[in-house]
Amino acid sequence: MKILKLYAWETHFKNVVDGLRKEEFQWISGVLWQKGYHMVLFWSSPVVVPAITFWACYLLGIPVSASSVFTFLACLRIVQEPIRLIPDVAGVFIEAKVSLDRIVKFLEAPELRSSITRQKLNGEELDQSILIRATEISWGTDSSSKATLRNINVVVKPGEKVAICGEVGSGKSTLLSAVLGEVPKISGIVHVFGKIAYVSQTAWIQTGTIQENILFGAAMEPGRYQEVLERCSLVKDIEIFPFGDLTEIGERGVNLSGGQKQRVQLARALYQDADVYLLDDPFSAVDAQTATSLFNDYVIGALSGKTVLLVTHQIDFLPAFNSILLMSGGEIIRSDTYSQLMASSQEFQDLVNAHKNTAGSDTQVEYDSSKRAETSKTEEIQKVRSIKKLGTPSGDQLIKREEKESGDTGSKPYIQYLSQRKGFLYFSLGSIVHVIFIVGQVIQSYWLAANIQNSDVSRVTLFTVYSVIGCGVAVFFTPSISLHSSIRILSRVSSDLSVTDLEMAFRLTIAVGTTMNTYFNFAVLAFLTWPVLFAIIPMIYLNILLQRYYFASAKELTRINGTSKSSVASHLAESIAGATTIRAFGEEARFFSKYLDLIDRNASPYFHSFTSDEWLIQRLELLCAIVLSSSTLAIILLHFSSSASGFIGMELSYGLSLNVFLVFSAQYQCSLSNSIISVERLEQYMHIPSEAPEVIETNRPNPSWPAVGKVEICNLKVRYRPNAPLVLKGITCTIEGRHKIGIVGRTGSGKTTFISALFRLVEPTEGKIVIDGLDISTIGLHDVRSHFAVIPQDPTLFVGSVRYNLDPLLKHTDQEIWEVLEKCHLREAIQEKEEGLNSSVAQDGSNWSMGQRQLFCLGRALLKRSRILVLDEATASIDNATDSILQKTIRSEFADCTVITVAHRIPTVMDCTMVLAISDGILVEYDEPLKLMNEEGSLFGQLVREYWSRTAKQPCLVILAYG
Repeated sequence: MKILKLYAWETHFKNVVDGLRKEEFQWISGVLWQKGYHMVLFWSSPVVVPAITFWACYLLGIPVSASSVFTFLACLRIVQEPIRLIPDVAGVFIEAKVSLDRIVKFLEAPELRSSITRQKLNGEELDQSILIRATEISWGTDSSSKATLRNINVVVKPGEKVAICGEVGSGKSTLLSAVLGEVPKISGIVHVFGKIAYVSQTAWIQTGTIQENILFGAAMEPGRYQEVLERCSLVKDIEIFPFGDLTEIGERGVNLSGGQKQRVQLARALYQDADVYLLDDPFSAVDAQTATSLFNDYVIGALSGKTVLLVTHQIDFLPAFNSILLMSGGEIIRSDTYSQLMASSQEFQDLVNAHKNTAGSDTQVEYDSSKRAETSKTEEIQKVRSIKKLGTPSGDQLIKREEKESGDTGSKPYIQYLSQRKGFLYFSLGSIVHVIFIVGQVIQSYWLAANIQNSDVSRVTLFTVYSVIGCGVAVFFTPSISLHSSIRILSRVSSDLSVTDLEMAFRLTIAVGTTMNTYFNFAVLAFLTWPVLFAIIPMIYLNILLQRYYFASAKELTRINGTSKSSVASHLAESIAGATTIRAFGEEARFFSKYLDLIDRNASPYFHSFTSDEWLIQRLELLCAIVLSSSTLAIILLHFSSSASGFIGMELSYGLSLNVFLVFSAQYQCSLSNSIISVERLEQYMHIPSEAPEVIETNRPNPSWPAVGKVEICNLKVRYRPNAPLVLKGITCTIEGRHKIGIVGRTGSGKTTFISALFRLVEPTEGKIVIDGLDISTIGLHDVRSHFAVIPQDPTLFVGSVRYNLDPLLKHTDQEIWEVLEKCHLREAIQEKEEGLNSSVAQDGSNWSMGQRQLFCLGRALLKRSRILVLDEATASIDNATDSILQKTIRSEFADCTVITVAHRIPTVMDCTMVLAISDGILVEYDEPLKLMNEEGSLFGQLVREYWSRTAKQPCLVILAYG
């Protein structure tokens, strides 16, 4: 959703969803009409079937008496509701068959057959920790699939540090996946000796506390835990959170910055104390100082003696490794030490020189490693242990629990439901039709009872009048098909919507119908034998008390079921997203066990709901038995004559069917009450406070706005929710039009929040942002966002084609798209695919590398041609050579535009006009890069020095640029 808002694509994707909803609507309409037809057919059967039966008896010469007629009618009324359920039961079997077929299809899907061999270490000395001998490694399982990696021969000894580098799409992440056993087709052997820990390129964070994410199922060891926090530079972050490391993290780590998520991942891997560490470019998401600290304290320090495979684009770290694998085009073209590669490999020299070129010019600084003393870890860890208790609450949790109403829903949800699409009108007409239908049934039965023993009325007349009344009632009842099928609301997606679409209208109809039948039965009994009122009135009162008592429990059980179902779905989605990490750590059994536990918790309300149904049915049947006994006693006391045997039969038939109608009435009223909770839950979502209007017609900007791209920030203060701490604390600055601005700062300093405020993803608490003289808070959100171009921190691709992902609004020609792909260095990769621009993109772009996904986002920005371009860590996941080319592309293509760049890579912002440094939400400096570097105590100068001293433990020559 964040990506859709940044690109101002909400309307387009809403229209896509609406189109799918309309298609679904056609199917739902067919289902509802069919259900309505069956309901009318089976409900009309007790009216039509007796007429046909009586005529058959007359024509066949079978004698008909009051006893046989009303015994037949009583039986028919008793089975009326069960008969009506026949289509529902058939539908349930059909739905079960469809569901079972889908489950079977899933269970019979090919398993991920790991081609690797994992062996645990039992204290023995080994010559190798990782061994790969593979001619082909491919993500495709069929013989025609193109190999992703070819001729891979790797031997890593225990304790070795091996770096993997190469251009975007060269196969670095696939090589790690092959070591993990995630690649389905490997022609050769892969052996891994020892326990594996894995850190993915895209951070995977569980819903839960920070502590739970770090422990990841392992037992808490306070000493080791505290050391892990220090090694991963998490101590300061945890001190900021209101509940320390017990602060709850939202789904996918939504309330953590990119750097914080990556460091939590690193802490999770370190705490496992594994033998082999597979790190997929984990340092690109953090600032220079944090990256330096992590590399020295984590890779060199904490992982000393461990086997490490690190994918990285950061050339600064390479001298510290025992060996470097240089990859290109799916092959390892060279494997050697840093010095040997520099001396003998032109490709590696080009890679290093590309990194130097990203900095600009040639100022050299020689680093003497002997002058750097290693910090005493013991003192630092002791300091950490003396900080405040990490789990001590000092505020509100950052994540709210899912809201769950309690108590009686009241009439509000019913009113909301019926107020949609002329619901009140259809409901009123349906109720009137139902009353007429029931009254017609009573008149039909009364006519039969009054004249069955009357010799003055012939059998032909008797059955003719009975049939005419029955057919008239049935025909009159038929329009209720359309009435009942017309009550529908909303266009949301969830199980609540399914209930609202497919079940709510019929549950309402049946609840009203069975309740009317019940009370008409009471009325008929009272009319025929008035003394039964002495039993009926108390029974109605007791019935109401029982139903209230039952409804209270049943509603809460339904609510609990709704919220627990969300937990099941969330855990399942989370497990699928992190399947690679879960398998790497060998935690499948724990996650499966948790899933079963959540399923049990979700199933528990069903069991209790079933038992409460039986509890109610038992008591209602007892009440009905009392009423029936009372009516029989009243018949005896009133001394009915023999000519009134028809009325006695009518009395007993209505008394016997009372049991069925009363039970069904209570059950469907409860079912309706439970269904209305779905409406209640949907209403909660519908009334979540909305953003500002997309368009304010009375104040729309000029189509050419912004013409210059001047941005004025005035005392900007931002917090994410009321009473929360300020994230931006009064930032004031002016960005001149066509200037190139670099925004730097440590992880969590507020850089991304600054960008969010610019796009109005979060509204300022105070202050304003003025662009080309126009306060952006005075115009619509769509008008703001659609006039900016952005390359976001997390590249997001959608299921579809390459063309659709670059231009979902279909505003550009194929030629324009190919030109953009050329500038993004994606043209060759896409031309290799048979479908070209129609090549498929899987969910989340999983069939493209992280770097390629980022290039897609650059292509979107190039197509948009906005006067203001924002880059939020846009080059963090691409190699330095591609970064250098991209920077040149941005400089040439956006030369006349205002470019705002958030970056951790210092070279990325070195050629900016101005650098804006943020620390703890405060603008600490804003000036030209060269001036800031020469200024004593400058934060930017400090970040530059830290960036270029990353390889402190390896004596080497570092190229540093000053402009």
